[in-house]
This record gives sequence, C-alpha cells and structure tokens, in this order.
Amino acid sequence: MSEPAIVLETPAVDRAHKISAIEISHHRLPLDPPFRASWDTRPRTEFDATVVRVKTDQGFTGIGSGDAMVGFAGHEHLFVGEDPLRLERHFRVLDNIAFHYGRCWPLDLALWDLAGKILGQPVWRLLGGRSDRVPAYASSGTLRSPGEMADVADSFLARGFRAMKIRFHRGDWRDDIKALEAVRARVGDRLTLMVDCNQGWRMPWDTARPWALKDALTVARELERLDIYWMEEPLHRGDREGMRRLRDRVDIRIAAGEMTRELYEFRDLVTEGAVDIVQPDAALVGGITGLRRVAILAEEHGIVFTPHTWTNGLGMMANAHLTAGIGSAPFLEFPFDPPDWSLDRRDFLMRERIVIDENGDIVLPDAPGFGVSLDPQRLAATRIG
Repeated sequence: MSEPAIVLETPAVDRAHKISAIEISHHRLPLDPPFRASWDTRPRTEFDATVVRVKTDQGFTGIGSGDAMVGFAGHEHLFVGEDPLRLERHFRVLDNIAFHYGRCWPLDLALWDLAGKILGQPVWRLLGGRSDRVPAYASSGTLRSPGEMADVADSFLARGFRAMKIRFHRGDWRDDIKALEAVRARVGDRLTLMVDCNQGWRMPWDTARPWALKDALTVARELERLDIYWMEEPLHRGDREGMRRLRDRVDIRIAAGEMTRELYEFRDLVTEGAVDIVQPDAALVGGITGLRRVAILAEEHGIVFTPHTWTNGLGMMANAHLTAGIGSAPFLEFPFDPPDWSLDRRDFLMRERIVIDENGDIVLPDAPGFGVSLDPQRLAATRIG
C-alpha cells in the first residue's frame, strides 16, 4: 500500500494577490476665508477631493486621489479579481474608460501605491530609483500687489525654497510685470523665478480670449529681461504651432501641458518642438503608468519633464515619486501660498504634511508605496459621498 501523498500548502503571502474591492469616497473641505485662485474669477469657498482605495484579498490597500472618477461606476468588475500587479493591463482599461466616459487616473495611482506595499518598496524605487528626492519650487496661487508678492518671495527664501512660480492673470499683463519686477528687485538672483501666464485653459464661466502669438511674444521679451526661467501656458493649449513659433523666437523656456488630456498630445508637443518643458499631472492624465512613457520620451528629446501638481497632497506625492524615480527635473511644483493655500488645506486628506528639507528638496520616504497615510477622522468629517 502506497503512502498518502503529502500536500504542501503555499503560505498566504506567497499566493498571487487578487483585487477584492475598489472603494471611492468624495470629500469637501470648507475654505474660510476663500481661496482666490489666479486662474478662477470666482473665489473658492470649498475644496473637493476624491479618494480611491484598492483592496486585495490578502489585506493590502492602495490609495490614490485626483480627479472625481466620473464614469467609473459600473466598471469595477473589470478590475476586481485581477492581479493588482498587472499595471499595464489596468492602464489600458483605464485608457479605454477615459475615452468613453471620464478621467479615472486616480485608480492608477492607487494601484502603484498598492504595488509598492505588496512588494515592500517605495514607488520611486519601483520606477527606476534614480533618486529619493527632487528640488521643489514654491508655486503661488493668488494675485497680490507688487509689494505683497515681494514679501511672499522673501518668506519662501526663508523657508529654504530655491525657486518660485508667480501667477499672471491680472487683466493687463503690464500689471503682472510690475509684480514680477518687485519680486526680482527684492530677491535678486537668490530665487529662480518662473511665470505661469494662465492662457492655456479657462474655467467654464470665464469667456476671456487667450493671448495671440504676438501678445505672448511681447510678454516673453519682458520675461527675458527679468531673467525668468520658464514661461508657462503662454498660448491656448491646442496652439502647438504658435508655441513652436514662440519658442523659436525667444530664449526663455516655454512650458505647457498641465491640462492636456491625451498621451498622444504630449508626444506631439515634444516631437514637434513646441515646448522646452512638459507638465502633465499623473492624477489627471495617464496616471503613473502612462506618464512614465512621457518622461522617457521627453528626456530622449532633451525636454524637461516636471509635472503639474495642483490636485492635493496625495496627488502631489504621486507626481513626486514619478519625477524622482524616473526623471531628472530641475524643480517640481510645490503648491504653497499661505495663508490662502496652506499645507493644512492642500494635505487635508493625510496624516502627514508634505514639507521640504533645509535644501529645498522634497525627500521621499523609504516606506512601501507612496509612504503616506490617510487621516480617517478628517475624511469622516469631510465626506460628502
């Protein structure tokens, strides 16, 4: 009589993970006093955020945030039961959903956070591990008087920032230049300065026309005089030919792409020579999986890849991992304009507040995934759906 066969069970941690659930919640933080964003003609009295959680059958949870996930409901079955580490497969499904419905890229961010947690590695290392840090530039959001803008620049210097972005959109670009001149006079060459012209897109109720090429060219020459590092969104987002012609006629760097919707549009911006700096946001287009393609393409063409990061702190952290892990940006956007846009407002979803170190760098944690956690009490207090 033969001996009974010995059956060895694989430990649970060695089994392939399966996605067991996708949970989406919506949150609203009241803003009092309101935030008067330079790109919005209406004061903002609330700040909305969407949180995506992807759970596995072995107890891991990945988190992401960014766009509102409009159109995702009813597509959960395309992911539940799948291996969470099949990131390219999930990217293709999300790309299809984006075409038919809406932008659901926060799910891609949550999947990368989940992958890091499953594999025990920070996302920046999974992406290539080029660095665990990236220099930050203080990205102001409001329109202040020239003297007030100079005071803000001084405060950024005191905090350790090495660069600052100033917003235009005062109605007359000459008034914008006066604010910029005041900052340059105050800080000299101690801060690298960038300018966001806010011409690439508008809020739904803002019907003002964007600049024409000759308007942008006039402003660009003023920015050259003031030694500005880059000129952001100087023309409508679809005017690639205008951006290319502007880039050919001035020495200042041309930056664009913060609200571009499709990856092929970034390909065209890069390969047609329309920009020096490309600025997609992983929380709004392509996720990390899609934008790592853009980062590599940009580097191969000598173009700087440095994401837009104005969703919230969790979205900014995802872009920081992407930029540090695979890119080599001179600066990454750090939305910060206290008291109007404070760390508490930007990072309200999270237990942690993302800060810079004494060198002005965002230093990424070595913990698995994004290395940050949600604040359950704050989420419960702000939940609207």
